[in-house]
Amino acid sequence: MKWNQQPSRRDLLKASGMALMGAAIVRASDPEAPPVYRRCGGRKLYQSPAEPSSVALIKGNDRRENIFKSLKLIENQVFGAIGNKQILIKPNFVQTSKQLAATHADAIRGILEFLRPHYKREILIGEAAAGKEGTLAGYKNYGYPALEKEYKVKLVDLNLGGCQYRYTIGEKNAPVPIRICSPFLDPKLYIISAAVMKTHGFASVTLTLKNMLLGAPMNDYRTSDKGQMHRGPHGEPDDIIHFNMFHLAQEVYPDLAVIDGFTGMEGDGPSRGTAVDSRVALASADALAADVLGARVMGYDAKKILYLSAMTEAGMGQGNLEKITVLGNRLDECSYRFKNSPLLHFSAALDA
Repeated sequence: MKWNQQPSRRDLLKASGMALMGAAIVRASDPEAPPVYRRCGGRKLYQSPAEPSSVALIKGNDRRENIFKSLKLIENQVFGAIGNKQILIKPNFVQTSKQLAATHADAIRGILEFLRPHYKREILIGEAAAGKEGTLAGYKNYGYPALEKEYKVKLVDLNLGGCQYRYTIGEKNAPVPIRICSPFLDPKLYIISAAVMKTHGFASVTLTLKNMLLGAPMNDYRTSDKGQMHRGPHGEPDDIIHFNMFHLAQEVYPDLAVIDGFTGMEGDGPSRGTAVDSRVALASADALAADVLGARVMGYDAKKILYLSAMTEAGMGQGNLEKITVLGNRLDECSYRFKNSPLLHFSAALDA
């Protein structure tokens, strides 16, 4: 690249990931460095994980049971990490009136039935829906109020709480202030990203990381900041979404990843696609590993999905498929070929 040539967003994303990973590798030789990252100037510098990460993969004929079984396979990891934190379960309500596009209440039931025998404190279910109809409409339409009575949980609209400002990259590559719902930045919360297995027109796939990162910007029902994650230098959606997700993930990151693929969505996702009878569930304490394996279940190569490959290069989790230990069902028992979104300008499909 010539010195006066403007780098592409793909170049920026790759360079950012490599730079962060390189800094982490230098510090990996420091005997005083903790196992995950070392602080430098108050920021987190990740180390590329040497050890495999475990991802539970279950296939079966009951959505709730699939979720429960997947979590039981990593039970010790989960409860060893919760400690004194309060649990927040973050579903996906990109649509508040189309069940196929949203986290099913039975998937949440599977999580709660796993948690309740061991965790007696109040559990929050919190979402910051994208539409003007609001998060509370989504709770009502999808039958979430019944969960309050069944499991003594509290439903929260995160759009109506506090926020903190961060930055995204917008038009003309300028930094744009963006409001992030405060709970996503709260270290006292143990956040479970309860995602639906879907395709996406700009990010290729919607899984646990995208559910968290694109759900975090505030929509106060007068102004929504969620679109700021998508807008590129010309004001149109493009692959800048990958850079913005990678950037925000350094602060906003789930503690536990749960993917409900009982009925997935292919084609024009994340809200207008068609159903896939996939009948799977995945769970992991490593969200990147869960999403990399989830993408593979859908028939995609995570190395071709920019935000996942950048997070892998930066060591934000185990993104090397060969170093992911699959618990439960075999991958070849749970492999599909989801149709791409028609909006994608490139394909991450395995055979592309």
